[in-house]
Amino acid sequence: MTGVTREVTPSASTQAVLINDDQRRTSAEADSIGCVEVLATVCSIVLMVLTLPISLFLCFKVVQEYERAVIFRLGRLRSGGARGPGVFFVLPCIDNYCKVDLRTVSFDVPPQEVLTRDSVTVSVDAVVYYRIRDPLNAVVQVANYSHSTRLLAATTLRNVLGTRNLSELLTEREAISHSMQVTLDEATDPWGVQVERVEIKDVSLPDSLQRSMAAEAEAAREARAKVIAAEGEMKSSRALKEASDIMCESPAALQLRYLQTLSSIAGEKNSTIVFPLPIELIGPLMNFTSSLGVQRTTAPMQAAPCGPSTTTSTSSPLDGHPGHQPPPE
Repeated sequence: MTGVTREVTPSASTQAVLINDDQRRTSAEADSIGCVEVLATVCSIVLMVLTLPISLFLCFKVVQEYERAVIFRLGRLRSGGARGPGVFFVLPCIDNYCKVDLRTVSFDVPPQEVLTRDSVTVSVDAVVYYRIRDPLNAVVQVANYSHSTRLLAATTLRNVLGTRNLSELLTEREAISHSMQVTLDEATDPWGVQVERVEIKDVSLPDSLQRSMAAEAEAAREARAKVIAAEGEMKSSRALKEASDIMCESPAALQLRYLQTLSSIAGEKNSTIVFPLPIELIGPLMNFTSSLGVQRTTAPMQAAPCGPSTTTSTSSPLDGHPGHQPPPE
């Protein structure tokens, strides 16, 4: 024998009866609370009248221009919203109020150890600026809006920076700050808190990473310096070539350049002046000396006999000498 389970749904009439019971219970509670509130209000007024004028110092309160007062009567929020600025009235013994400052408040987020997306550990701290937009929600919806906002800011800082690389963290601070501001504002909106601005104050890197980054930057700068120096040499060589071509077309330009150089040297008040002698003046003298050297080397060669040598035999008294031999023919 198998058991069959059946889901029983209440009918429309049953639901209507339940709703009516709830409404009656709620209305009865409201009526009882209303009666108690009326009785307590009457007693408070009587007490205030009996203790005049001392009670006036306890009943009239003042809030500044930048403050608002949220009033509770017997634990229930009074209608009409927050009071202020100026003077407002509270009943003794049954009313209590809470002041809320509407000015912008800033606080430092403690340094957070964050692991970036490229697995680099950095320490980041920030500054958050916020203000109270709705005093009622700031008092009713959250126990301590200031402490809650501080904890949420620290958590949001770690979450946002964990999705960024180290290079993005160092170069895109404004975008990261704006992203944090939007995230915090959305989270604190039910509390009546408006986050106005978030600024990343400092990013601390490990010493080993700082040294490696410094070495990398130095190498990159040296490479760029070498490229720039090579480009400068190339441009200067091209300029010298163009200048030499122009001077070759006009020999007087070289003389004017010599005079200009001499004038610049004389202006420095030097005791010794080295004046370069133009090549055009030395050229004929060098040609003359070279021609004289060629003539001197060719003159002895012209004086030497160029034909075949002939030998003549003559008789001498030594021909008959026993030790004398005639030369070979």
